Amino acid sequence: MSVDGTTSETASLEPTNVEPESSTGRERIAPTPDGTSQPTAGQPADGQAPAKPATPAKQGLSVKLEGLRAFYGDAEQVKGIDLEFNANQVTAIIGPSGCGKSTMVRCINRMHEEIPGARAQGRVLLDRMDVYDPGVDVVAVRRAIGMVFQKPNPFPTMSVFDNVAAGLRLSAGRGPGGKADLRSRVESALRGAGLWDEVSDRLDAPGAGLSGGQQQRLCIARSLAVEPEVILMDEPCSALDPIATLKIEELIEELKQRVTIVIVTHNMQQAARVADRTAFMLSGELVEVGPTEDIFTNPSDSRTEEYVTGKFG
Repeated sequence: MSVDGTTSETASLEPTNVEPESSTGRERIAPTPDGTSQPTAGQPADGQAPAKPATPAKQGLSVKLEGLRAFYGDAEQVKGIDLEFNANQVTAIIGPSGCGKSTMVRCINRMHEEIPGARAQGRVLLDRMDVYDPGVDVVAVRRAIGMVFQKPNPFPTMSVFDNVAAGLRLSAGRGPGGKADLRSRVESALRGAGLWDEVSDRLDAPGAGLSGGQQQRLCIARSLAVEPEVILMDEPCSALDPIATLKIEELIEELKQRVTIVIVTHNMQQAARVADRTAFMLSGELVEVGPTEDIFTNPSDSRTEEYVTGKFG
């Protein structure tokens, strides 16, 4: 994996278990220390009769960082961050280049450790479970926490359909539906990424032949196909034109109804438009975090005010 992370998404395509849809909502997989799936709200445990939930289960899971530190060799890039990402909200991470934003985000789904010499310390809790626990299944972590990189990276030799289906085909269990079920889930993921109407008549065309904005949404569909709980986005619009950027931002607003979203961005206007909460980082440290409106109009730290008003960065 390269430092900028542009080739790492293939790691998420290692064999995983894909659970079937259920009448009470999709069954979520939260990785557990023994590598098994963990029942969540509305999902019965083995041997128990299904119970009707009193209220609909949230589709995303919260993520909490406790004392997170990240290193490249002996160089410390992230310096003891405590931060919580609320379920079914968009949290924007802002800060100048080199402040550790992307490194911190890659630590959340354990992509940081794929870089030679890189390591992390501290705890990353996915709904109370530490993803760095020695017994945790890393593949399950990366299935539950998807990632979209700065540069769209569809698999160049695969069609639109095969790009989305790749993760499902490599899963250990595809369910009894076979090809029909696979096609249904690919269509569902493309609809979820707001791309179906644009590509439904060319599913066999190369994914790399789509426009930049379409390729980025194809990568989002690829993540959605394996039903993540959290989606990490590392500057997903930096290489896109304003129209494509608007479509991605509209998609983010829709997706947060189902998943938790963390987005790294250098675009202050974008953070203000899409984020419920915003965190400001500087020199590997978390300066402050709060409701986006407060961060941009009434920050508690003078360094935050200087950054959001363009005095440095």
